[in-house]
Amino acid sequence: MSGQGTLLLNESDGTGRANPMMAEIVAAALTGVLVTAMWTDLRSSRIPNSLTFPAMVFALIVHTWFSGGQGLMFSLTGLGAGWALFMVLYVSGSIGAGDVKLMAAVGAFIGPYGAVVSGVLALMVGGVYALGAMYYQWGVVGASRKLVSAMQGAVSVGGKAWTLDLMLPFRLRYGLAIAGGTLLFHLGFRPFGG
Repeated sequence: MSGQGTLLLNESDGTGRANPMMAEIVAAALTGVLVTAMWTDLRSSRIPNSLTFPAMVFALIVHTWFSGGQGLMFSLTGLGAGWALFMVLYVSGSIGAGDVKLMAAVGAFIGPYGAVVSGVLALMVGGVYALGAMYYQWGVVGASRKLVSAMQGAVSVGGKAWTLDLMLPFRLRYGLAIAGGTLLFHLGFRPFGG
């Protein structure tokens, strides 16, 4: 395997160099999946199984085709890492099942390291997105008051009761955050090195 600095992949063609044909195929397919996911999420608040499951299968096939068993393991561990990271958020009620499946598909394309870094970056993008939505909905003063009140409630009361004050009257589209986090990863943003 080549170093972590490759654009999309950590797999090589056996010579220590990243396989450029595979990288182009993965980049094109992943871009198509993310653009489609953003569009459907914005349009209907859903990321359909008819997008995510074929994307996972395609990623597994491409990696296996170009890199054999090593490529299959790279893709499977990426799928698992993306799924596990966002499953925690799904169980807590923070995101929808389509978001979990989209992150798993992203992981199948870019492997475990890429899935974890892209997922963490997606959480950061999602936080900025949520703050922007709050400031849009309630204004700077109103949102700031709600945030301070929620922080005080979290410290003094604990539990979920204090979060009710932060509920927006519309649903955030987390497919946008996943696409943003994945884009940042591909642009070379690595908050933890690597």
